[in-house]
Amino acid sequence: MSVPGKRLSRSKGRRRRSQQHTKKVALAICVQCGKAVMPHRVCTNCGHYNGREVIKVSLPKKNRTKKTNS
Repeated sequence: MSVPGKRLSRSKGRRRRSQQHTKKVALAICVQCGKAVMPHRVCTNCGHYNGREVIKVSLPKKNRTKKTNS
């Protein structure tokens, strides 16, 4: 393993590490359902991307309506 030739000063090391911060995730609004989604991704709520249905998303059990025999 290589060993640094000279010790870095505090300011030099901190200046380098200042660029390693995380950035906010930019969110887009789904045109179909209005939920926040990551850009260029299929909406997990409704399954639409770019104005068309890409995947079929089934409703969760609690949101399904019960069919009655009538």
